[in-house]
Amino acid sequence: MLSLKQRLHVTIRGAVQGVGFRPFIYRLATELGLVGWVNNSAQGVFVDVEGTQAQLQNFLLRIEQQKPPQSIVQSLESKFLAPVGYQQFEIRTSTGGEKSATILPDLATCSDCLREIFNKSDRRYGYPFTNCTNCGPRFSMIEALPYDRANTTMKQFQMCARCQSEYENPLDRRFHAQPNACPECGPQLELWDRDGRVLALRDRALLQAAASIRQGQIVAIKGLGGFHLVVDARNEAAVRRLRDRKQREAKPLALMYPSLESIQVSCQVSELEASLLRSPQAPIVLLQRKLEVDSAMVAQRTAFGIAPSVAPGNPYLGVMLPYTPLHHLLMAELGFPIVATSGNLTDEPICIDEKEALQRLSSIAEVFLVHNRPIARPIDDSVVRVMMGREMVLRRARGYAPLPIQVTGIGEAGEQRSRGAEEQRELGKLGEKKQLSAVFTQCSASVNCQLSTVNQQLTPDSLLAVGAQLKNTIALSVNEQVFVSQHIGDLATVPAVNAFEKAIADFQQLYQVKPAAIACDLHPDYSSTQFAQNSGLPVIPVQHHYAHVLSCMAENDLIETDNKPVLGIAWDGTGYGLDGTIWGGEFLLATETSFERVAHLRTFRLPGGEKAIKEPRRVAIGLLYGIFGEELFEMQHLAPVQAFSDRELGILQTMLQRNLNTPVTSSMGRLFDAIASILGLRQQTQFEGQAAMELEFAIAGFDPDERYSFEILATSSPAIVDLLPMVREILADIRCGLPLGKISAKLHNTLVEIVVAVAKSVGEENIVLTGGCFQNKYLTERAIKRLQAENFRPYWHQRVPPNDGGIALGQIVAATFRLSNRK
Repeated sequence: MLSLKQRLHVTIRGAVQGVGFRPFIYRLATELGLVGWVNNSAQGVFVDVEGTQAQLQNFLLRIEQQKPPQSIVQSLESKFLAPVGYQQFEIRTSTGGEKSATILPDLATCSDCLREIFNKSDRRYGYPFTNCTNCGPRFSMIEALPYDRANTTMKQFQMCARCQSEYENPLDRRFHAQPNACPECGPQLELWDRDGRVLALRDRALLQAAASIRQGQIVAIKGLGGFHLVVDARNEAAVRRLRDRKQREAKPLALMYPSLESIQVSCQVSELEASLLRSPQAPIVLLQRKLEVDSAMVAQRTAFGIAPSVAPGNPYLGVMLPYTPLHHLLMAELGFPIVATSGNLTDEPICIDEKEALQRLSSIAEVFLVHNRPIARPIDDSVVRVMMGREMVLRRARGYAPLPIQVTGIGEAGEQRSRGAEEQRELGKLGEKKQLSAVFTQCSASVNCQLSTVNQQLTPDSLLAVGAQLKNTIALSVNEQVFVSQHIGDLATVPAVNAFEKAIADFQQLYQVKPAAIACDLHPDYSSTQFAQNSGLPVIPVQHHYAHVLSCMAENDLIETDNKPVLGIAWDGTGYGLDGTIWGGEFLLATETSFERVAHLRTFRLPGGEKAIKEPRRVAIGLLYGIFGEELFEMQHLAPVQAFSDRELGILQTMLQRNLNTPVTSSMGRLFDAIASILGLRQQTQFEGQAAMELEFAIAGFDPDERYSFEILATSSPAIVDLLPMVREILADIRCGLPLGKISAKLHNTLVEIVVAVAKSVGEENIVLTGGCFQNKYLTERAIKRLQAENFRPYWHQRVPPNDGGIALGQIVAATFRLSNRK
């Protein structure tokens, strides 16, 4: 009876657009005999539905239980209203408004679409741009919210009658699939030479590109979020030529295999790793090689069939499966693994436009496989590895970005400003009692003045964070969500800085948000910091390692309303310290509002400053000078001393004697560099982290429980972790001929015991492990196990990178609480 009917209004927020949520609601409502409507809005999905109370309760329950597999429901709000007498259920036109809906990342080809492109009787047979509501491009093609075809790069393609019929049918899996297309009406392939002349079209273009790869040529392929540079991964000459032309000396190259079974020939693949490879995110997964011993050179080990230059000296391969129909068709034609590395020169952003690719990549690639579907923004492949039985994202891009990070405390910080004045005063007193140290004491007087004059107008509902210099990402807070961008990269070149600035403009335009303030790193020379200072917005500098800790806290839901501290262990290569030195081996007692530096590694000097970052031999000289002084330059048996000429040693000696361009550091990353040099593993590096990686790889086959000596000098504040006893013992082991792998294992074990020792001295239960050094699997897993054995509760990164790719998230958290007066 009509009098028994009730009306329910439901607001669903999260990743609910472009995943078939509206047709799901339509099917569910009609199955339950409900009437009303559903539509997309810029805030999410709205449902207005009428029925009996039992029907409506069942409706709500089944939304939670049966929602589309790729959707992510972050909030579902419902309220009962007076019925209005709907006669049927319908899908209404999308509405606009404030932009806060979650944009879904680009998703790998689903099994249904895959069957179609390999089914000769299907009209999409062999079509490289097949997709549906469960898969295909999203973030790489959306230009504005709400997510409708007119707001995507597919707007130029008019759907044919059959595609339009699918698009309009609520019972079809392509209902409102915005990139929907077929060979008759959608994008098409072309093969070009270096001059842009068309060599082949459509299917022939793909076949000729495959033939070029077989012949050892380098092919530039326009994919989902940009270009790949592709060669036969088994062809050593082709791989070397690609490295030379791309100017990438030694950094590992990513591989794409035709199938999981072919990956298992080359690599060890766990159940979780296989799941990641086949997931909708389809990232690059770091897998341990299956090794064979070369009878001519026992020490040289290579993966079956893969050219040695793909990942020289590395026991891991970065591997992915095809994730678009184009890749599936290409790999099915080839049947062997290919190198699929980013389409750029080193330190430049990835190419997304075919005309631009001709200009920037013509010195690298022989032919170009392109298409006419525009790419809205560059998106690299994501990189993950399994750590402690969990996924750890090392590069967050395709498949993951721009899904937001929900930070519970941020919403509470915003709510504080609406409370009564008396309650605010009480919270302020509580905050003063629990204050550990002022995190912004090093900010300039002008910045503090600027903040104080506008503090009443600022809200943490719209903040921009511009990240760090390396592995840059930016972040934007919109209400209670933090949207972290795709990986942008190192801001080392003008094109990279341009891409960084474009990403900032893109996020603000996409969400139609004008930030109230901008958070940045303390380092004055970072390109991101300089952008912030020139932005005209109030600037909130955040110390680098504190941002690392807050990032991990936010990801692990440790942002507390009662200011409960954690011990944050932030180990990386470089970060500007509050005292003007280079930090990087830090122990921070931290809350969301402040931190105290309770301990750090003993400092040493870096002769040559920035130059030392690429020369572990310089770092080693600086470290050893702190032990031996002038005597060091007579110790010709030491590997780092042998790595310099007499003239160079004389210059270094003068620099250290007079403190000329020898900045002080406590960096764990630089300590790894120094030990790698002392062991003779690496004197100069071709890419960031190379020396530390080789130290980790050297452990293979060794797993001793021994460690070296160290001291914690607690007479000062902060305490100093003195590793000079460890260095002396390493030198003794070298003289005794101990295998390098065993020395490296003892080194790592020592670092783990330092973590435990400082944790015991501080006494906080919650321990946060963050910073680029905790990408090291041996170090991280051993530290977690030892902390757990000592009844601590360790936390580490999963979906947010531990490296500088996570810095922007931490900056947002710090800035939010700064502006909410919780200090």
